[in-house]
Amino acid sequence: MGIIPIISLVIFITGLSIYLLLASRGRFLLKSLVTKIKHQGWKFRNNKINYLRSRFSKTITIAAIILAAVIAGNTVSAQVTPPPLTSLKSVSVPEPNNLGDFVKDKVAAIKLGKTFFWDMQVGSDGQTSCASCHFHAGADNRSKNQISPGLLRINANGTVNPDTVFDIGGAPNYQLKPGDFPFHKLSNPNDPKTVISDRNDVTSSQGAFNAKFVDVIPGSAADKVKTEPDPVFNVGGTNVRRVQARNTPTVINSVFNFRNFWDGRAQNIFNGVNPFGLRDPNASVVKAENPNQLKFVKVSLNNSSLASQALGPPLSSFELSADGRTFLEIGDKFGRIDNKKSLSKLPLDNLDNLDNLADTLVGPILNSVQELTGNLAQINSSTSLSTLLQNVLSLRGTKLPRVLGQKLSTLRPLGKQVVHPQDSVLGADSRYPQPGLKEKSYDELIKDAFKPEWWKSNRLIQVDAEGKRTFVNNADNSSQTDEYTLLEYNFSLFFGLAIQLYESTLIANDTPFDRFLAGNTTALTPQQQQGKQLFQGKALCIGCHVGSELTAASVSSVAKDGRIKRAPFGARSPEDNGFFNIGVRPVTDDPGLGGNDPVQNNPLSEARLAQLGKFQLLLGENPPVLNPPLNSSETVTANGAFKAPGLRNVELTAPYFHNGGQATLEQVVDFYNRGGDFGVLPPLNLSPEEKQQLVAFLKGLTDDRVRYEKAPFDHPQLFVPNGHPGNQTFVTDDGTGKATDSFLEIPAVGRNGGNAIRNFLK
Repeated sequence: MGIIPIISLVIFITGLSIYLLLASRGRFLLKSLVTKIKHQGWKFRNNKINYLRSRFSKTITIAAIILAAVIAGNTVSAQVTPPPLTSLKSVSVPEPNNLGDFVKDKVAAIKLGKTFFWDMQVGSDGQTSCASCHFHAGADNRSKNQISPGLLRINANGTVNPDTVFDIGGAPNYQLKPGDFPFHKLSNPNDPKTVISDRNDVTSSQGAFNAKFVDVIPGSAADKVKTEPDPVFNVGGTNVRRVQARNTPTVINSVFNFRNFWDGRAQNIFNGVNPFGLRDPNASVVKAENPNQLKFVKVSLNNSSLASQALGPPLSSFELSADGRTFLEIGDKFGRIDNKKSLSKLPLDNLDNLDNLADTLVGPILNSVQELTGNLAQINSSTSLSTLLQNVLSLRGTKLPRVLGQKLSTLRPLGKQVVHPQDSVLGADSRYPQPGLKEKSYDELIKDAFKPEWWKSNRLIQVDAEGKRTFVNNADNSSQTDEYTLLEYNFSLFFGLAIQLYESTLIANDTPFDRFLAGNTTALTPQQQQGKQLFQGKALCIGCHVGSELTAASVSSVAKDGRIKRAPFGARSPEDNGFFNIGVRPVTDDPGLGGNDPVQNNPLSEARLAQLGKFQLLLGENPPVLNPPLNSSETVTANGAFKAPGLRNVELTAPYFHNGGQATLEQVVDFYNRGGDFGVLPPLNLSPEEKQQLVAFLKGLTDDRVRYEKAPFDHPQLFVPNGHPGNQTFVTDDGTGKATDSFLEIPAVGRNGGNAIRNFLK
């Protein structure tokens, strides 16, 4: 070998050594590789181990893999190298580029959105709102009747296998205690092998009672419903409020997420009808060419996953709704039209697609099963409805987002809640000390905010018993048809966009961390600065919580690195950008991103859509070009993966993770330090002092405007259901088969804020 090649080789090895030892991404790569090979294999989907077999030594193997990763080019480099951290104030708030086609007055739309978000009249019971699960730093700190059993559990082959046993407390309506956490208990928090107990329950948010929607009562906050026995959420045969199957994430800073919900099912493109964007080919709204000429149109607004997300809870039979209600009927609740038919409320949104009417009774149930597991094809349509009802968690309900519009038209906005006279958005309209807003109706608020072609028409949209829609001049008073005004029919469009515009103002960007990044070197304490170095280095947090938003699931991260990418090391499996399986629970407890959508049973994972050749059709753009190119048969990392949340105000948003299984930041740091609970992450070997530094840094991510509920985080009065009098062995029946409610008052707060909010179990 000549001297020049030898010198080149020495320089290369020296440079590579320096890179691995000194560069943060090099240390991250080296530590991950060494850890994985030390454990003799790579962890793949479904927790199956594919051992690395080679005739070469481990040292040569490590060197070969590192060399391949280093020379793989800019794609891998971009994936491993975190972008420079800057204050969140430097990041533009994402917004649809065609918003002006719909919104006439953005300020009025924000006012409408805040009213919708906090109004308890939106719920079927006239007592629950979007804010009922997002009133505390954008999340939920209630602790009684907040446990859900493992309803999303599946078998290894993907078939549904819900666990309906309450491991914690033994039954619903249990009052959680600090000693219940973490749900996966170890005798030594640094050693994942020292398991004392393991429970698959979820800490989440109580919502609706199990009931069937019958009708709205125009002008009444409460819908007419029929209480149905609940086989899971009952105490001694008396129904209690159902609890959702995943922990409630904060809405603060959620506008920066490219997709929303833990499993990403709320699409970046908003279709005006439901959370599923272009995945639903039948979603359409109605536009007035002039007041006498209507037409069905498809709408598409990008950067609008919050609008998509907003259309889920109001129709969810676990969150805000009796089962079978639609957005149209919510509008009638505030309006004039009587709705007594059921077939007209089928999820049909296209005049040319009526050939599924045979599935009227079973189809909606199967759709709900599919939303949980993505295994619709494996469920026999002959399965008894009673069995399905016992085994299904309906995350969205089985109805079109129409009827909500008819409920709200004449009810006084926030008519059951006091609005602070110094509310930063609603203060000028407050009737303080009387509840509600003065003068304005929801019809008027909508007309102030949105362009008239979406609400102004002399004609009605008629829906007959078979789901066929026709434009008519007058209602025919037939029991076989429903008629909706244009404003009522398009209510889902208004609700989604207004909620998004309000939530887009909930930006926490004045934390000590943000001030430090902006140049104030004393904004973080020395201990917090040491924690920041750990966050970006040894603790590997920056691997998922990248960029100014502190999440790889952000709009800017997707714009930079693509919607799908290859993992920067290991088998370099394709994955959805910003979604990770970190070993919180086994993948069979909750498939997460590994599930399917409820529209056409397509994978939620965008990498899997690309493998199927459906990326452009269902997502509206061509898939990113991967290096090496995506292979249709290779393993995609999706099962058990969940969206990486942003971390601002994390001090205030316990309990943590998608299952709510950790109650404190100290428990979270212990989890990461031991490499997770189910063998996915590398152990960190943090010292007790380093753990304290990391926790201190995480507390430096709190915006005091959130802590003290100062504008824009001020809000109207709210009464939230807070469990039921009694406990998990006894409740009182209110006479209708439901447990008597307890309510917790959240007082109205104005722009100047109030007392510091109290954290979970404090």
